[in-house]
Amino acid sequence: MAEPFAIDLTRPAYRHLEALKRYERNRVLDAIKAHLRFHPDEEMRNKKLLRDNPLADWELRVQPFRVFYEVDAERKAVRIVAIGVKERDRLIVGGVEIEI
Repeated sequence: MAEPFAIDLTRPAYRHLEALKRYERNRVLDAIKAHLRFHPDEEMRNKKLLRDNPLADWELRVQPFRVFYEVDAERKAVRIVAIGVKERDRLIVGGVEIEI
């Protein structure tokens, strides 16, 4: 079995997570553990490599939430930089609308 990646939350991502309701936070954390511990840099239905994104290189979709992260393959680490909510064509991160 492959060695799992370490998952690190930046301080802003931690604040974004704390702002969610408990059941939403648990849903996002469960998805992070399920999808990012092994092969976080492999595109799937709910994980994709982003082009020209100001937040991060990768996105994990956990309806309606978005987890933005970077992968350090050498260190076997995932760095979560932001967690937002997608509302139709708008992305809200930390109470601020982000243009993507």
